[in-house]
Amino acid sequence: MVKKAGRHIFSRAKAIFLDLGFDAFNNFHYLRHNLRGNRVRKQYFTADAEHPPVILLQGFLGTRGVLLPLEKHLRESGRDVISIDLGMFNVTDIRKSAQLLSYKMERIMDRFGNSHGITKVDVIGHSMGGLIGLYYIKRLGGHRLVRKLITLGAPFNGTWTSVLGVFPFGLLSKGIWQMLPNSEFLKSLKSHPHETQSTEVVSIAASFDALCPPASCHLHGAKNIDVAVGHAGLLMDKKVFQSIDECLAEKSRGNKVVNLTRP
Repeated sequence: MVKKAGRHIFSRAKAIFLDLGFDAFNNFHYLRHNLRGNRVRKQYFTADAEHPPVILLQGFLGTRGVLLPLEKHLRESGRDVISIDLGMFNVTDIRKSAQLLSYKMERIMDRFGNSHGITKVDVIGHSMGGLIGLYYIKRLGGHRLVRKLITLGAPFNGTWTSVLGVFPFGLLSKGIWQMLPNSEFLKSLKSHPHETQSTEVVSIAASFDALCPPASCHLHGAKNIDVAVGHAGLLMDKKVFQSIDECLAEKSRGNKVVNLTRP
């Protein structure tokens, strides 16, 4: 059993190395933007956009800086965008991050809802940010406000790559343990709610992602899309941005917040 686990960890480490090599350009820019930290210029809603505003959520060990390329693209496409500060490098309990998101969404709606005529928003979450978004809409009432949740490399089925982060971050980050396959957090998220709700979910996975491979991101009941990039490319590559544009532009298919438990 120990040997099997060791081989699995080794294969994951090898896959990460290959991912970094394949997507070197995007990984370089991801790191460069990540070093910007969370103190990036805040841009609020202009009230000129014809579409629901878009809320962006960074992933594990990510800062708001990594969201800047996508934010710029969406703004140039005529959408209002705001990235949420989830704390330095986003390493806390996913439940607590979702509660923080809920609080900040209430403040956004109090400040801009009536004056800008906002009734719905779209949420885009990268990696662990996608889990935060799903927890928000399924457990904290976010389905009443969120029209579409688009996730980028979110490990809904867990990822064994989290094991590689247990040693350096396990004592500091509850989120590491929550992203392991069959974690209590994921079991809870999969089992609730059974009733249908109103948010459409789209899961975009990266074909060459070693951290959160497509099998860990494919979500039963959601619209699943694979794009030929690595994990960092999900926030940097124009192919992904095009898929996001298409998903945002599509008329809602009437999907509901998915119950992850297969029938």
